[in-house]
Amino acid sequence: MVSLTTPICDFGWKARDFDLPGTDGRRHSLESARGPNGVLVMFICNHCPYVKAVIRRIVRDCRELEAHGVGSVAIMSNDPGDYPEDSFDNMVRVARELDFPFPYLMDETQTVAKAYGAVCTPDFFGFNGRLELQYRGRLDASRKETVADARRDLFEAMVEVARTGQGPREQIPGMGCSIKWKAGSI
Repeated sequence: MVSLTTPICDFGWKARDFDLPGTDGRRHSLESARGPNGVLVMFICNHCPYVKAVIRRIVRDCRELEAHGVGSVAIMSNDPGDYPEDSFDNMVRVARELDFPFPYLMDETQTVAKAYGAVCTPDFFGFNGRLELQYRGRLDASRKETVADARRDLFEAMVEVARTGQGPREQIPGMGCSIKWKAGSI
């Protein structure tokens, strides 16, 4: 497992569209995922210990962000050939077990992860209503361990984005396992 940190937020970078199959049996796009005040595009997977440690908080925050007009979508871009726990069938199981309030999509060709410049799982991209990047940071102070009363960086930032259209200027990079690229794909 290689741990990486996310790059600094490139404010104003425009969200890239996608059309990917979801665990709900439907196809989803950026447009179908966005809310009136923004969208959170997350790169996650099933096997990563960082994701496993925070997934219930991700679900909680995404549920609460809906009330602020922020849509959410999770994309799995790892190579399931090398990481069977990240297979589509396991994605369906995890989404069902944890009752994901967002579409969970398979990026089999890894083109969406490349278009976004995703580097790790989890990797969060928070866009305003104009689909301009306003947040690229951590979920909270927890990494693989739960930190009691951790400040909810992502949630607070996306509420600010929903309210003002702008994210906080000071952001702490996220950390996670590297995206598992297919051989010869990068």
